[in-house]
Amino acid sequence: MTASAEARETALIAAQAAADKLATDVMIVDVSERLAITDAFVLASAPNERQVQSIVDEVEERLREHGAKPVRREGVAESRWVLLDFVDIVVHVQHAEERAYYALERLWKDCPVIPFVDRSLPGRAAGTAGGDGAPEAAAPAEGPAAAGDTGPAAAGQQSDAETDETHR
Repeated sequence: MTASAEARETALIAAQAAADKLATDVMIVDVSERLAITDAFVLASAPNERQVQSIVDEVEERLREHGAKPVRREGVAESRWVLLDFVDIVVHVQHAEERAYYALERLWKDCPVIPFVDRSLPGRAAGTAGGDGAPEAAAPAEGPAAAGDTGPAAAGQQSDAETDETHR
């Protein structure tokens, strides 16, 4: 069984909202065959806590417009790993360091990826197999980055600059 059409649509809206706020490594994983509690995970990264919160706010706003409200929110106070549970989908917005450490995409590597194309970047597949939503750096469509090399270097040049600037 694959993710429902509604879950896929909701996940794509959430992924686009994250990409519009310059989230990196945006991808959607269909976990419906492995989990009974949800159909898909939306994974997104950001180089700092402020951007994590900005992405979370945008995802919530867009999904509210779509008629979906989170039934649970976790991690908002720290903004290092925020989980938004919309029942059919669960959105994980992680600081790049948490994303690299926990590597959710590796934990769920046996699950299919739902293709996501960032509308703001014509002709570029973001998230089809580990790509990102950052406008400046191209990510490989397949390979080690898709398997879990999601640290700041894999996230792109823009993330490196922002990380250096905010952590020094």
